[in-house]
Amino acid sequence: MPLKAKPKKKAPAVKRPANAAARKAARRFAPDTVSARDEGGSTMKNNVTFRLEKAEDRGAVERLVRESFWNVYKPGCSEHYVIHVLRDDPAFVKELDFVMELDGEIIGQNMFMKTVINADDGRDVPVLTMGPICVAPALKRQGYGKAILDYSLEKAAALGFGAVLFEGNIGFYGKSGFDYARKFGIRYHDLPEGADDSFFLCKELIPGYLDGVTGVYQTPRGYYVSDEDVEEFDKAFPPKVKLKLPGQLFD
Repeated sequence: MPLKAKPKKKAPAVKRPANAAARKAARRFAPDTVSARDEGGSTMKNNVTFRLEKAEDRGAVERLVRESFWNVYKPGCSEHYVIHVLRDDPAFVKELDFVMELDGEIIGQNMFMKTVINADDGRDVPVLTMGPICVAPALKRQGYGKAILDYSLEKAAALGFGAVLFEGNIGFYGKSGFDYARKFGIRYHDLPEGADDSFFLCKELIPGYLDGVTGVYQTPRGYYVSDEDVEEFDKAFPPKVKLKLPGQLFD
């Protein structure tokens, strides 16, 4: 499906970004992946399995993503449509499209996309970004988000990818080895100089992969979708009430 360059569908830094560019960047991660329980008090059950998403899983995964993001960053959500279109994007990494199951039921997911850093020396340095990533609402803050995060990062490293850059909360993602992207010399596209970039994180999967690299990270175009296309896609799902709630980033 053709994508239109309208609102970017990404997810949260728990600390609300103060400027428009950062707010646009804050919507690819369901907040449940950021929790104190995940950081050390996991109540996750042992009978959890991970596997690649199959074609027959797609409807269930889109419903899961919709439930997890609904009314979080705006009334309704668009992340279920984003994941729907990303599967057909050339940058989509099918070998890193994971689901997490509990007793045979899909309760979480994560996916990766290829992108680049436009380096200051003229190179395009290949990297990954990831998300949407989420877990079932009823299982939030029990360690499942960190479990699928760590599993999927391990698999990305095993495939030889060098680094992952994305938007998230350092308090949580730092536990899995992420740091501020600025420490690697990487800047977020469209973010004015001096603006708060604490939401923009990086993890090297190959130690030293970004040594000597400075430049601008580019979001894959697949994350840009139109509100009109989202509304049309959402008609195929059971009706849900859209609510304007405190803390949402978008109207």
